Amino acid sequence: MPLVRAAGTSLRPRLAAAPVLRSRLASSHAHEEHHDDHHGEAHDSTVYPRESFSGPFWRRFALATIGVVAFYQFAPAPGEENRLSAGIAEYTKPAEFWDKLTVKHLLQTVEVSDGALLIGDAKPAPVHRYRYPQRFEQGSPHLQPVGLVVDVSDVVPKNV
Repeated sequence: MPLVRAAGTSLRPRLAAAPVLRSRLASSHAHEEHHDDHHGEAHDSTVYPRESFSGPFWRRFALATIGVVAFYQFAPAPGEENRLSAGIAEYTKPAEFWDKLTVKHLLQTVEVSDGALLIGDAKPAPVHRYRYPQRFEQGSPHLQPVGLVVDVSDVVPKNV
């Protein structure tokens, strides 16, 4: 059967392949809705207010400028006393108080840091272990030259 089927397909006349018309999806003409009327430049129908120096922004700017100039004109000189400075000085602590407090805090900080350094650098005492501790008891205490022999009479070796 497969042989007959293969012979039938080879003997059957073939249809001419019709050309496939492909649409150009990537072209600029594929989406017409994006090309409404760019070249005609559709005009905006919004009515904008007239721009001039009499608008609210420039009015506020002029008032702020006049206020700043008046402030500098009538503000007290740097050496004069004014009410604001007097009120602030009345409710604040004097500078000496803050100086004392700062020095006290500095000294406390130094103490804490010294303690932290002492504890951080602490090491156990070195232990000297001798192989033969009975050598301390050997030797005569007599006829020793001065300064050459250490007195170890009160040394007691630990038994570990």
